[in-house]
Amino acid sequence: MTTTRTPDAVLVADDASVTLTDEQVAAFHRDGFMSIDRLTTAGEVIKLQAIYDRLFEPDADIADRDRLELAGAADAPPALPQIVNPDHYAPELRDTVAYRNARRVAEQLLGPDAEPAGMHAIRKPPRDGAETPWHQDEAYWDPSVEHRAISIWVPLQEATRENGCMQFVGGTHVLEVQPHRLINPDSHGLVVVDPHSVGDAVACPLAAGGATVHTSRTMHFAGPNTTDGPRRALIMAFATRPVPLETPRSMPWQRPEWSG
Repeated sequence: MTTTRTPDAVLVADDASVTLTDEQVAAFHRDGFMSIDRLTTAGEVIKLQAIYDRLFEPDADIADRDRLELAGAADAPPALPQIVNPDHYAPELRDTVAYRNARRVAEQLLGPDAEPAGMHAIRKPPRDGAETPWHQDEAYWDPSVEHRAISIWVPLQEATRENGCMQFVGGTHVLEVQPHRLINPDSHGLVVVDPHSVGDAVACPLAAGGATVHTSRTMHFAGPNTTDGPRRALIMAFATRPVPLETPRSMPWQRPEWSG
């Protein structure tokens, strides 16, 4: 699938606020994803890098439940480490231009009822950072409710194909949640069972402080980091109130006893 690049969001100089254009909003609802050239300022990116790197220090005071390995084996160095709820350990992440703009974007795409739905951070180590395989975010979520949510992915350095920029398949946001399995028995990460069926990918390289936005069902992927520096990504999620389903979906890969 090909996509037409939409006009850039407007970064207003006096307060650094982002406003999406009507064309961007329409393209997002058509494709299920979009990219924004600039979500925050260059100066704030430097501050966010310092906060982020501190959280990923081996001796950082992060609860075990919030420090996860998405792809690596138990007896190997971290290949795709994730910190869940980084704002619990660094609440200043919520007092940023990036966060305010993310919330503004969410309200434009989801409506005024959009609310914060958590943060997480994923770090791909230099040279050894594993790929984030094809998946839908909703495959991780409660199957008993209908979700309406987006994730806003912000790189804290340039995001390229070489270090693992985001890639999407347009139109997959209208699909049901596809069958998934664990990446490996030791990991917390999921991969779609048939990744070759997802369609043509659109890569979204970005400058530091830009953003991609995707829905909870948009199929997405990020390649391995083959560069000499870490690939830092901060993800902010927003959602409207979930609606209970009369018949919950079947997602057997969420059961611990199911190995796929």
